[in-house]
Amino acid sequence: MRDIIMYQSSGEDELFVEKSTAELPQPAAEAVTVTVEIDAGQTYQEMDGFGASFTDSAAYLIHQVLDEAQRTEVMSKLFHAQEGIGLSFLRNPMGASDYARSVYSYNDLPEQETDPSLERFSIAHDEADIIPLLQQALKLNPEIKLMASPWSAPGWMKTSGSMIAGQLKPENYRVYADYFVRYIQAFAAHGLPIYAVTVQNEPLYEPHHYPSMLMLPEEQREFIQRELKPSFRKHGLNTKIFCYDHNWDRPDYPLTVLEQAEAEVDGVAWHWYGGAPAAQSEVLAAYPDTEVHFTEGSGGEWIPPFEQAFSNVMRTGIEILRNHSKSFVLWNMALDEQNGPAVPGFGKSTCRGVVTVNQQTRELTYTLDYYALAHFSKVIRPRALRLGTTASHEQLRSVAFRNRDGSVAVVLFNDGEAEETVAVKLQGEEVLTFSMAPKSAVSLKLSEMQV
Repeated sequence: MRDIIMYQSSGEDELFVEKSTAELPQPAAEAVTVTVEIDAGQTYQEMDGFGASFTDSAAYLIHQVLDEAQRTEVMSKLFHAQEGIGLSFLRNPMGASDYARSVYSYNDLPEQETDPSLERFSIAHDEADIIPLLQQALKLNPEIKLMASPWSAPGWMKTSGSMIAGQLKPENYRVYADYFVRYIQAFAAHGLPIYAVTVQNEPLYEPHHYPSMLMLPEEQREFIQRELKPSFRKHGLNTKIFCYDHNWDRPDYPLTVLEQAEAEVDGVAWHWYGGAPAAQSEVLAAYPDTEVHFTEGSGGEWIPPFEQAFSNVMRTGIEILRNHSKSFVLWNMALDEQNGPAVPGFGKSTCRGVVTVNQQTRELTYTLDYYALAHFSKVIRPRALRLGTTASHEQLRSVAFRNRDGSVAVVLFNDGEAEETVAVKLQGEEVLTFSMAPKSAVSLKLSEMQV
């Protein structure tokens, strides 16, 4: 008999609740409507982890608005593997993003000035809120991996002269590569190793109301090949380089980069605001030695609460993993009651954080994104290996992993409109049968298996 841990979400009143499998009613065999088969002999990607981003806004809310007791609670619930949900992958904006209280880089200069030797480079801004929280997170979970993504190069390096819009000037490719190196070295000095960087957040999107930088695939390829990777080698950095960092609807972008720069690129990063997760597999099929990472997806007011929004994270998260991603990263770790703060001039924000910190009342609440992430991160641990799964009914979405301790994690989502009686089989052995309401999620952790 296997030990089984079960978590279930079936609505706003039941979010990620641990269930005793011993108390579950045992349906008759003929009552089973869906069978999920787990094949431990079929293996795919190894997970790096699940998480979100400590944007300037998120870090400020958690580090300055919450009191010490609240901060201790939320950090434990986010990152501790036993007392919380064990998040293990964090994406940090390199400088300001759309969710920052001001527009800043690590080398801001007066108009018309330049600093090709980066003498005025400083990460002092991040030392206030972001770095202390990253250090605390690493203490709670030493397996955390940190990645970094710029929304823009410093304005003086660009055609616009600003962090808003514009492109990187070719003559500044080398100094911008040095900027990445200085960032990685500065974080390492704080005990924060940078596991990976992306070259540019959403390089095909050039908004004029927050930091952005247009970077065409040919430009990105040249920057990586000519300057970024050589600079990493020169300074002995093993930080991985991921290209693209944008939506599923343009797989031609990473394919163009990889066509000539495959040797210098470690992975492709994806967002969910256009296209479908199958794009991840399309690019992987063409370049099978290149890692797949999902680095940003935000919930928000454009997806009606509750069921549709929770379902979106569960459904899409499972498909992201089934399409070979080694990470699943949502957007802001925290936002306030106005879905901010956002950079001045941003306008109305509609995004949703993993937690909400009310700046007026200082109330801390955990959003449905927290509970949806929990369904994955609590049972699928770092370096887990994805196993093959098939379901006899396409509306029952499934993904399974074998953890390093030998346990098997299974995440299921009933995407249909009817209740299903689900039988889970591992290597042909039926391990559990239970009912799943429409749009409900179940996560299982099965005790060590022999392989």
